[in-house]
Amino acid sequence: MIDTKTVEKVELQKFLGTWYEIARFDHSFERGLVGVTATYSLREDGKIKVLNKGYKNSLNGKLSIAEGKAKIPDANVQGKFKVAFFWFFYADYNILELDSENYQWALIGSSSDKYLWILCRIPQMDDKIYQMLIDKAKARGYQTTNLIKVLQ
Repeated sequence: MIDTKTVEKVELQKFLGTWYEIARFDHSFERGLVGVTATYSLREDGKIKVLNKGYKNSLNGKLSIAEGKAKIPDANVQGKFKVAFFWFFYADYNILELDSENYQWALIGSSSDKYLWILCRIPQMDDKIYQMLIDKAKARGYQTTNLIKVLQ
């Protein structure tokens, strides 16, 4: 069983912007992608625009773009988003760990142990921070040996 408890406080304005994917679990919708970024911005309807970009197999590969939307279903649980890329099928997006001071790194999971991402504001993450996030994920019950480092 994994611990999916989210951070208690997220300042949305500080969380918005571009994040680089440092590592992830393998899954079909990102398989083979490198140079992956996720950019979050506010939409006019109050939801969050999610723009994921990555390159197939190499940084010079074909650009893949997926646009989705996110919402915060419960204002009292700020670290738990719901994200949809296909119609109205929303998936859990849990902010498990967050640099609450500068918003420079984040550990993202879902309600399942099959999804995990390590994100950073810059393309290369400090090794000590990366290891700290690995340790935190492992302590939560994630199989961290399944993480794939993403070429940036």
